[in-house]
Amino acid sequence: MHILPSSFSLKLSSFHFQPRRNPATRFPCTGHQTLRILCAKRTGKQRYPSEKKKLKSKHKEILKDLKDENKFEGTWRLYKLGVPIDKDPGKDFLDVSDGLLEEIAKVLEFPVASLLPREAFSVIRKSFDARKKLKEPKFVHTVDMDVKKLLNLEPRTWDFISQLEPKVGLVEHVHNGRVFGDLMSIIHVHKDSNEGVVANVNGIDIFSGDLYQRRGTRKPKIAVVGGGPSGLFATLVLAELGADVTLMERGQAVEKRGRDIGALVVRRILETESNFCFGEGGAGTWSDGKLVTRIGRNNGSVLAVMRTLVQFGAPQNILVDGKPHLGTDRLVPLLRNFRQHLQELGVSIKFGTRVDDIVIEDGHVLGVMVSDSADRLQGNSQKMEYDAVILAVGHSARDTYQMLLSHNVVLEPKDFAVGLRIEHPQELINSIQYSELASEVRSGRGRVPVADYKVANYFHEEDARDLSNSGVAKRSCYSFCMCPGGQVVLTSTNPSELCINGMSFSRRASRWANAALVVTVTAKDFEALNYYGPLSGVEFQKEFEQRAAMMGGGNFTVPVQTVTDFLERKLSVTSLPPSSYRLGVKAANLHQLFPVHITEALQQSIVAFDKELLGFISKEALLHGVETRTSSPIQIPRDAETYESTSLKGLYPVGEGAGYAGGIISAAVDGMYAGFAVAKNLSLFHGDIESVLGKAQNVGFVKY
Repeated sequence: MHILPSSFSLKLSSFHFQPRRNPATRFPCTGHQTLRILCAKRTGKQRYPSEKKKLKSKHKEILKDLKDENKFEGTWRLYKLGVPIDKDPGKDFLDVSDGLLEEIAKVLEFPVASLLPREAFSVIRKSFDARKKLKEPKFVHTVDMDVKKLLNLEPRTWDFISQLEPKVGLVEHVHNGRVFGDLMSIIHVHKDSNEGVVANVNGIDIFSGDLYQRRGTRKPKIAVVGGGPSGLFATLVLAELGADVTLMERGQAVEKRGRDIGALVVRRILETESNFCFGEGGAGTWSDGKLVTRIGRNNGSVLAVMRTLVQFGAPQNILVDGKPHLGTDRLVPLLRNFRQHLQELGVSIKFGTRVDDIVIEDGHVLGVMVSDSADRLQGNSQKMEYDAVILAVGHSARDTYQMLLSHNVVLEPKDFAVGLRIEHPQELINSIQYSELASEVRSGRGRVPVADYKVANYFHEEDARDLSNSGVAKRSCYSFCMCPGGQVVLTSTNPSELCINGMSFSRRASRWANAALVVTVTAKDFEALNYYGPLSGVEFQKEFEQRAAMMGGGNFTVPVQTVTDFLERKLSVTSLPPSSYRLGVKAANLHQLFPVHITEALQQSIVAFDKELLGFISKEALLHGVETRTSSPIQIPRDAETYESTSLKGLYPVGEGAGYAGGIISAAVDGMYAGFAVAKNLSLFHGDIESVLGKAQNVGFVKY
C-alpha cells in the first residue's frame, strides 16, 4: 500500500517557526531548508530526468524485442490492476476474483469478462492502496497471463491478443526465462540437467563436490560464523554443493533463545550472548519478519530465497503479498526446519560458540579460535582449522570488529541512522490511513491489512554545501522498520547501554503501532564528538545508548516523551500514555539526548509528517529512546567477484554486519551469492554464478 503521493513537495526558504498555540511549531529552525515528503516512487511528470531516460530506454528495448517475438507465446504481465474493495474478497484471497477478471478484460478489451478462463491467469503480486487521492481504496494486482493456455481454453481471445501492445509498467511481454524454485531445487536441477552441467577446460562438471568423494580426498572445510539469514543461506549453498561446513553461532537455538528472551522481559536478566540480537536466525528472528527488499522483488535470487523460506514452512502468501512479512511466531518453527535440513546435509551446528580470534599465517586465514560463549574470560579458546571463513556476524558484533582491527583487516566507517521509536495506538493509525474503512481491519483478521506508513523527509542544512547528483540533500529523516500491531522491545547487548527496536507477530494484533524515526549520520557527526577511525560509528552508537540508559535510570527502563512535549522542548508532569514496552518507561527530556541538529531534524520531520498523516502529532503518541542500530556502522571491503576480503585471504565478509545488506531478504541473497563464490574459489563449483541464480542486482551496500 502506498501512503503518500510521490509528488508532494514542501519548500521552505529562510524562515523561522514562530511560537503558536500549536505545539508542533514551538522549536527553532535555522538556515535554508528544503523538505520533501516521499513514500512512493515518483511517477509521470514528477520523475527525475535520469528516471525518464531509463524508462524511455526500457520502452525502446521492449518494442525492439517485440519485433522478434511471437505475441502468442510466452507470458504477458499485466500491472496495476486495481479492484475496488467491494469487488475483492480481501487481503487473504490470492486467486483470480470476478472483479480481477473484469480488470483483465478491460486491458484486453475483451467484451465478456466471465468468459475469460481463470486458469490462464496467476496473481504474482497483491497490495492494498488506500491513498487519499484515490476515489476509493483498491486492491492492486500484478497478473501473469499464459497466452498459450488462454488460447487453448478460449480461442476467441486470439484477435484481442493480436491487438495487444506493450506499455512500460502496465503491459509487458515477459521473456520465457528460467523458472526459479527454491534454492535446493535450483541446485539439484542444475546438477541433474544436461543443460545445466557445463564442463570447464579440464572436463570437470560445474558441480564437482562429489569428486572429492570419488578421489578419496578431503572435502573443503568451511566455517560460517553467524546464524542469521546470510550465514544460513551461505551454509545451505555450500552444504548442497558438498562442502564440510561448520556453522558457529554465539547465541542459542531458537528454543533456548526464546527462554532467554522471556527471562529478560519478565525478570530483567540479560544474557549478553543470547538475546534479541544474538542467536539462531539473527536479529530478524524476534522482529516483524519483514521480507520487503530494495534489490528487486522479482529478480531470480530474491524469488529463490522467498521460495526457500516457503519450503521450510513460510506461508505461500509471502510470494504474492505486496508487503510480505512472517512474524516471530512463524520464524521460530521455520528456523527449526531450516536447521534440521542443514543437519541432514551433514552440517555441524555449534550454538553458544563464540569466535574469539582468527588464525592467520602469511596473510591467509587458517582457522579460528573459539570458546563457549558463556566463558566471558575466553579462558578455554580452542583452535579449529578451516580452508575458508565466512564472516556473517550481524551489525551488533562489536567485539568481532575490534578483533579484526587487531589483525589490520581493513574496516571502513559507514553512514547509518539514529533516532527514536515512535508509538501510536494502532486504531489511530488505522483511522489516519483508512478513515471510515478502519473498521475493516479487525485486529488483523479483517478484509484489509493492518494500517502502516512509510514517510521520509529530505533536506539540507546551512553548512551542507555538496548535494548529490540526484539533487537530494545529504541529510534525511525517515520512518524505518514500521511494526503495525507490534511492540517495542529491548535490543541491548550490554547492561550499561539501552537500545530498542520493534517487533510483531504474524497477525499484527496488538493495540500499538510503532516505527523508528531516524536521521542519517556520517563521519562528520562522529568527529563532532571526537570519535575517529574505523570504529567511530560504533563509539557514536555507544554514546547515545549509554545516555539513554542514564536517562531511563537503569534496569532497562526506557526514557520516553510525548510527541507534543518533544516538539515544545518541555517535560510535562501529567501521566504518560500507555506503552507496549514491558520493562517500564520513564518520562525524560529526549529533546536533550542528541546534538541539536539531530533533534531539530526530528522535530521538523515530525511536523512535516503530520501534514500528510493528519493526527500523527498526538498526545497519545509516545517517543522512546534510543534507536541506533538501523544498519552496520562499518563496511568490510571485499572483492566484487570472489567476495573475499581485500585485506585478508580466506576471509569472506557477508551480510548486514559486513555492510552489504539491509534486512532479511537482502542478507539472505548476499549469503547465497557468497556461498557460490566460496564454492567456486574452492573448486566445488566451476560455472558462472549467474547461470544458476541470474544476475545479482544491487547486492552490495544497501541504504535504508
